[in-house]
Amino acid sequence: MGFLESFLNLVLPVSATLVVVVLWPLLAVLKAGQAMLSAVFHENMRGKVVLITGASSGIGEHIAYEYARKGARLALVARREQLLNDVADRAMTYGASDAKVIVADVSTEDECKRLVEETITKYGRLDHLVNNAGVAHSFFFTDTKDIKALTTTLDTSFWSYVYTTYYALPHLQRTRGKILVIASAASWLPYPREILYNSAKAGTLAFFDTLRVEVADTIGITVVMPGWVQSEITEGKFVHQDGEVWTDQTERDIHVGPAPIVSVQECAENAVKGVVRGKRYVIVPWYYSIFLLFRVFAPEILEWAFRFIFVRNPRKPLSKSILEATQVQKVLYPTSVQKTD
Repeated sequence: MGFLESFLNLVLPVSATLVVVVLWPLLAVLKAGQAMLSAVFHENMRGKVVLITGASSGIGEHIAYEYARKGARLALVARREQLLNDVADRAMTYGASDAKVIVADVSTEDECKRLVEETITKYGRLDHLVNNAGVAHSFFFTDTKDIKALTTTLDTSFWSYVYTTYYALPHLQRTRGKILVIASAASWLPYPREILYNSAKAGTLAFFDTLRVEVADTIGITVVMPGWVQSEITEGKFVHQDGEVWTDQTERDIHVGPAPIVSVQECAENAVKGVVRGKRYVIVPWYYSIFLLFRVFAPEILEWAFRFIFVRNPRKPLSKSILEATQVQKVLYPTSVQKTD
C-alpha cells in the first residue's frame, strides 16, 4: 500500500498537469467555436411554452418580458395574483403569444406539482422551465430566533427548484427543452448574514450540475449566477430572525454595503440570451468571476474581507459606515432601490 500510494502521489499530479496543458487549449478553441455558432444559430422561442416561477417581480418578471419579446407562450407563477396579472398584461404588449397566470406557493411540493399540471393542461407541452423564486434572509446564524427563518429560505430557494424540476422533467424531455436556473454568486461566496441562502444556492448549483450529467442528452441546463441585482431583496425585503418577512432598508445597507447593484433588465436579458444560446453558466455582472479565483486560490482573503467588512462590528459594520461617510450608494444603487425615507 505504501508503494502504491507513493506511485499515485507521483503520477496523478503529472497526469493532471498534462491533461490541463494539452486539453485546455483544445477546449478553449471548441468553446470559442460554440460561442460563435450560438450567436448566429440560437433557439427560436416563438410559440414555445415557458414556465416561470417567482414571476410577479424582480428577475422573474423581467425574464418574462424577455421571453415575451421572443413570442413565447408564458405560464407565470407567484403568490400575488394582481401583480401576476399586471406582468401578464405587459408581457402580451411586448409580444407574448399567450400568458397564463398561476397563483401558487412554490415552497410546497403539491403546489409545484399543480403548477406544472396546469401548464400542461393549458398548453399541452413545456419547452423551458425557469426556476427563479427565492427569498433571502439577513441575520447571523447565531441570532436565529425561530427555525422557521431557516426553513422558509431553504423551502423557497432550494426545494422549490427540486420539486418543480421533478414534475416538469418528463415534459421537458419530450420536447428536448431547457431549464433556466437563477442561482447566485452566493453559490461560492461565504457572504455573512445569509448562511442558509448561501447554502440553498450552493445546493442549487450542485443539484443542476449533477442533473446536467444525468440528462444532458435530452435537455439543456443554464445556471445564472447574479451578484446584487435590482429586486425586492435589494430594496430590503428579507426573512428576519423570527421567521417574519418585511422590508428594512437600513438592514439592506448593512447587508449589501458598498457593492454595485446591477439593473434587473441587464440580468434578465443576459439570462434569456444565455439559455437560448445553450450556455452552461451566466455570471452577471461578469466581474464576479474574479471572486471564483479567490475562492479557489485564496479563500482566506475572501473570509478575512467579509469578516472585516460585515462581521467585525455587528452593531455598525464597516459596510454601513462606508455608505454613511461617502453616500456612494447614490452611484452604486439604482434609483428604484435607494432609500425612500
